[in-house]
Amino acid sequence: MLPTPTCPLRAEYLLNKIEKSDLPRERMKRLGPAALKNEELLAIILRTGIKGENVLDLAERLLRENRGLGGLARLPFSELTRVKGIGTVKAIELQAALELGRRLSTSAPEDKPVVKSPADAANLLSDMSVMEQEVMRALLLDTKNHVLAISTVYTGSVNTTVIRVAELFKAAIRQNCSAIIVAHNHPSGDPTPSPEDVAVTSELVKAGKILDIDVLDHLVIGAGQKFVSLKERGLGFS
Repeated sequence: MLPTPTCPLRAEYLLNKIEKSDLPRERMKRLGPAALKNEELLAIILRTGIKGENVLDLAERLLRENRGLGGLARLPFSELTRVKGIGTVKAIELQAALELGRRLSTSAPEDKPVVKSPADAANLLSDMSVMEQEVMRALLLDTKNHVLAISTVYTGSVNTTVIRVAELFKAAIRQNCSAIIVAHNHPSGDPTPSPEDVAVTSELVKAGKILDIDVLDHLVIGAGQKFVSLKERGLGFS
């Protein structure tokens, strides 16, 4: 039987229960940064947790409470420093990292991420796996599949009664992009596509052909690193 840790050491004790090979730094060394989820990358930046909450749990809470990286990036410095587990130093380091990401997103096309597979797209959207609400996003791509932007289209129930096709393609038209990859999450954690998901996909593919914007895929993001590519399963892309 493991001894009951004292309160001051509880956060460290909880983190030590995680297999060393599963720690974010070890996974990055072994698999590279693209294989890590957003909360793991965030945990590397934060470095330490707090009493009763290890650094991975702290990172997951930050993403959950702020609805992902976008909400975290918009949090003013004064509010960030008041978040439990984030002091002045961590707030400075976190905002510096987020600013570097923002500058990369506005850099030259050759410096932007390239999507070569459904897994590449899922990695860019991994924060959706911890969202408590259903969210639909679109990766806006150029002719060489460089990511021009990531657009959040809907928050809430994603189905044919809510989705307006014109709304989804609005950002794509403004960015003059050549293709999009659509993604939404299942807060239940199960990424199995529903009949509504397939119906939405079919409508988007038809609209994309009319607008001359290719819909390359529709991903359903589940818990952890689970996702389903409707294109790979031939659902909605006939």
